[in-house]
Amino acid sequence: MTFLDILSLSFRTVAAYKLRSALTALGLIIGIAAVIILTSLGRGLHSFVIAEFTQFGTNIIGVHLGKKSTFGLSGATISTVRPLSMADAASLGKLGGILAVVPVVQGNARVETDTKQRRTNVIGAGAAVPEVWKIRPVLGRFLPSGEESNPRAFAVLGDKLATELFGQVSPLGKRIRIGSDRYRVLGVMEKKGQMLGYDMDDTVYIPAAKALEMFDRESLMEINLLYGNNVPVATLLKSIKQLLMARHGREDFTLVTQKQMLESMDSILAILTMAVGALGGISLLVGSVGIITIMTIAVSERVSEIGLLRAIGAERTIIFKLFLFEALTLSAVGGLIGVLAGIGIVGLTSKLVPALPVELAWSYIAAAFILSLLIGIVSGVLPAIRAARLEPLQALHSE
Repeated sequence: MTFLDILSLSFRTVAAYKLRSALTALGLIIGIAAVIILTSLGRGLHSFVIAEFTQFGTNIIGVHLGKKSTFGLSGATISTVRPLSMADAASLGKLGGILAVVPVVQGNARVETDTKQRRTNVIGAGAAVPEVWKIRPVLGRFLPSGEESNPRAFAVLGDKLATELFGQVSPLGKRIRIGSDRYRVLGVMEKKGQMLGYDMDDTVYIPAAKALEMFDRESLMEINLLYGNNVPVATLLKSIKQLLMARHGREDFTLVTQKQMLESMDSILAILTMAVGALGGISLLVGSVGIITIMTIAVSERVSEIGLLRAIGAERTIIFKLFLFEALTLSAVGGLIGVLAGIGIVGLTSKLVPALPVELAWSYIAAAFILSLLIGIVSGVLPAIRAARLEPLQALHSE
């Protein structure tokens, strides 16, 4: 009996017991579909988060108030941290390799026109926002430079805020009240959407020094530094650290590069994807139990058939291969249908719920299909060995 004969006979046997074969393969179908769906959600979340952070560029260093090692200590210890000042930002901008600096203060305030008012996000920043954050005005211009020490009351509106306050009328040159002060609108920013739940379009930008006064803060929340592509990051971090320690007298700040943050998030999200894939893999193990059970029952039901095959000269290896190929056929068919079902569900989900980030993880799809084949082989070995060990006379006598 040739290999093709064994393969053909295995397919015919599986097809002859349609209901039993379908129920056996169902466990693998559900398991593989679950792996594909869960890993697609994990990979989609991974891509979504990384894209959200990289939309502002990757050559950014954030200077944050306070040292990480001091987190969780008493309020007295934290209160000794020296504020991040506008002067710190100006000094950092003079370092070699630094292309632009954005001091950042953030809060929430009421914005009013003559006829409308609403609360919105207020970002106190510097003139380099378009260069550092990769977001540019589509109407008018951004905040002017060179006014860090004595800034004028200028404001730039996000796209959504401009529409809600002024409708289709150009807001350029109009006066608005933010908090207790009046500001003149210089421009409107391009649509940027949301970043991890923060609506960049429902925002008003004002000079950082003005925001410090508005929110009665002594310190900037952070300072963003844009550096060149060919600048050694380690050397630059050392220079920044030395400068700030000279100004503050101690290391009461934290430096975080965009690349470090992306690498950490990438590792966390990759582990998350593996974890949800493992959860789906549990269903595959359940499917393997089904194959073992069905194949064991099949051996018991087909003892006379095994005896007849042995009587006409089929060797033990042929019987072993026959039952092993039946298990492999079940797992292959179940795996293929599971892959198609999983891909179809993911595609349908992306159409019906466009806001849900899903992305097919082809490496996990391939791994799940290969695992289904391995499950078929492993699950079919014991029943196949049992079938091959049956004695011809005993098997025929059982009929």
